[in-house]
Amino acid sequence: MRTVTRSYRIRAYPNGAQRRMLDRWFGAARWLWNTALEIRCEAHRERGLTLTGNDISRWLTQWKNTPGHEWLAHVPSTCFTQCLRDQDAAFRSFFARRARYPRFKKKSTSGSLRFQGVGAAWARGLVSLPKLGGLKLAESLPEVERPDQVTLSRDPAGSYHVSFCAQVETSMLPITHRVVGVDLGLKDLATLSTGEKIPNPRRYHAHLRYMRQQQRCLARRQPLSRRREKQRLRVARAHARVRQERQAALHALTTRLVREFDLICVEDLNVKGLGRGIHARAVHDVAFSEVRRQLAYKSDWYGKILVEVDRWYPSSKTCSACRHTLDELRLDKRQWECPKCGTVHDRDVNAARNLLAEGLRQLAGRDDRDLRVDAGDACPEEILEQVLAEEARSGQRNRASLEQARFP
Repeated sequence: MRTVTRSYRIRAYPNGAQRRMLDRWFGAARWLWNTALEIRCEAHRERGLTLTGNDISRWLTQWKNTPGHEWLAHVPSTCFTQCLRDQDAAFRSFFARRARYPRFKKKSTSGSLRFQGVGAAWARGLVSLPKLGGLKLAESLPEVERPDQVTLSRDPAGSYHVSFCAQVETSMLPITHRVVGVDLGLKDLATLSTGEKIPNPRRYHAHLRYMRQQQRCLARRQPLSRRREKQRLRVARAHARVRQERQAALHALTTRLVREFDLICVEDLNVKGLGRGIHARAVHDVAFSEVRRQLAYKSDWYGKILVEVDRWYPSSKTCSACRHTLDELRLDKRQWECPKCGTVHDRDVNAARNLLAEGLRQLAGRDDRDLRVDAGDACPEEILEQVLAEEARSGQRNRASLEQARFP
């Protein structure tokens, strides 16, 4: 058993009064963000001062007592505090060259608020937020400890979600003694070194005709009209449906790989560069980065090994039988014959097998220790059992090697 940090996102259904209250709260949080950003930019530009969220928080207390800004007192103070902390984090990311300069927020249908102190109702399976009351959820709460912070967000489709993080215990999946190489592509979502091909669902391409029609209809609507808002919701819900279907397919694939294999070898693709090519729409639809992200955290949770092979490794044009490498292999050539050994290869299956071989080579080169245990080693029995158990859990040794080490 090990403890990991897991995030949860549950659909929420606030009533009419709560929706109207949240509209005002989202607007107040947006006003505070824009006002604080304007003050900080002007102070640095005019006088060279560096203000922090604590400085703005002191002024916020005075603004609540200023005539014309009494509505600020109706919003939970923790929401404003978290908003200023988020702005501080945005400036730290900018100065660390991890993000762009913080920008002003536009008035839109999306927004988020973070609450602290969700109340004692959590133990009864209810979410009760300060000054908002209880929320109806689409599913029951998981059996976790009450989180310190809960985020209530609204997406462009008008759906509300409650998000939070919790420390949970996960158990290691049983060892299967199986390894696999995975070649990601556009025609087939994943090709395994076993020869199996998982088709690409192409969810965005399947809804493309409908989404084009709805987008053209949205462009003809008069700005700020009620019909335009209804049409905007149709477009947003269509995009949300595509995203949900894609996420469901990717979770099914990654969960299956983690459960069936102990070692997974994938290629470190340059997704950002591929997204600027002629197949940009298909690359974004297949979501290579999301596949790799899910494999990374699921492997870490359940004790499996994920190896990322260098993107410059010639996996497609290297013969998996004799290791002969072609000088050139066109993208439209899906099958090719090795000129050295005469083996006929399927392009994707051959690439998956080469990724597996390269991943095993990289994994073997990570540690130059000799993992063999000789009979004459002065190693106590309990230490030997512990070392072999840890290596067996990590996939480095199997049961046969364990018995061979104990009884040479």
